[in-house]
Amino acid sequence: MMNENNIDINSTKIGVVGAGNWGSALANLLGLKGFKVDLWAFETEVRDQIQKYRENKVFLPGISLSPNIFPSNDLAEVVSGKDLVVIVVPSHVVRETAHKIAGLISKDTIIVSASKGIENKTHLTMSGVLKEILAEIPEDNFAVLSGPSFAGEVALNVPTLVTVASKDYKTAGFVQRVFATKFFRVYTNNDIIGVELGGSVKNVIAIAAGIVDGLGLGLNTRAALITRGLTEIRRLGIKLGANPRTFTGLAGIGDLLLTCTGDLSRNHTVGKKIGQGKKLKDILSEMRMVAEGVKTTRSVYNLSRKLGVDMPISCEIYHILYDDYSPKKALYRLMTRDLKQELDEK
Repeated sequence: MMNENNIDINSTKIGVVGAGNWGSALANLLGLKGFKVDLWAFETEVRDQIQKYRENKVFLPGISLSPNIFPSNDLAEVVSGKDLVVIVVPSHVVRETAHKIAGLISKDTIIVSASKGIENKTHLTMSGVLKEILAEIPEDNFAVLSGPSFAGEVALNVPTLVTVASKDYKTAGFVQRVFATKFFRVYTNNDIIGVELGGSVKNVIAIAAGIVDGLGLGLNTRAALITRGLTEIRRLGIKLGANPRTFTGLAGIGDLLLTCTGDLSRNHTVGKKIGQGKKLKDILSEMRMVAEGVKTTRSVYNLSRKLGVDMPISCEIYHILYDDYSPKKALYRLMTRDLKQELDEK
């Protein structure tokens, strides 16, 4: 492992696992900075497109990718012998992917999770899954990257701010310096669970915001939804030991605002179509990229019930997605709940 105070672009070995839009955007950011980046793509067509055209036409069309990106379908080739490995696969395949790379990664490797979600069966966040499977790697070597960051805008060098969280401040600082550019500002945080919950549960609230917009309910309703959604995220976070201040930052309100209001948000899009009367299975059948909030909704619903955390918006979204409840009736139930004071005790 190199000295964290001196990052040598020419010798730092980086692997990015996942060539969706976010993985491709992060690989491109690092490649344009000068790092040589091995990028694992599940799809042969994605690998071939990047090799031949320097473009990921499937997941990040219209973006010319750095010549410093070396796409591959060989997972071992991408992760072996690396100083830093970035995991950017959909949350429901993180466990499977971790099993495949276990034993291939040096115990000195820094692992950065850029996947957002909560596993359905275990209710572990993505770093929790990675730590469980990659047990040979010290806990201090894990970090998570999150914040308001649409992949397409990052790829176009739109000024973007994110946070990287790690239990170890040296690891966080190292990852911060690896990723930081004049267009991509990176802060550090030691609240891993807070950062991951903010980046995961906001997708559930974004589906709700999309439903609000699909129903044509107006800006008042959406603003209230986002505000009370943040309250739910904070409640769950506090129960799981997160720092409440994290939810006022980039991985909290920052990412929530972006995902609930941005036209590029897949979760908002799913919600908007549901509000317009379309069925979830039909919506998902038309999408190639993953809307993480759909699976995360199930995790949040079950986890909140297990922990006794009041999350009425998330609960209603679960029933809309999985029990085919009417969005209008869900809204009525939310609006006619028992009256109470606004602020929680903590």
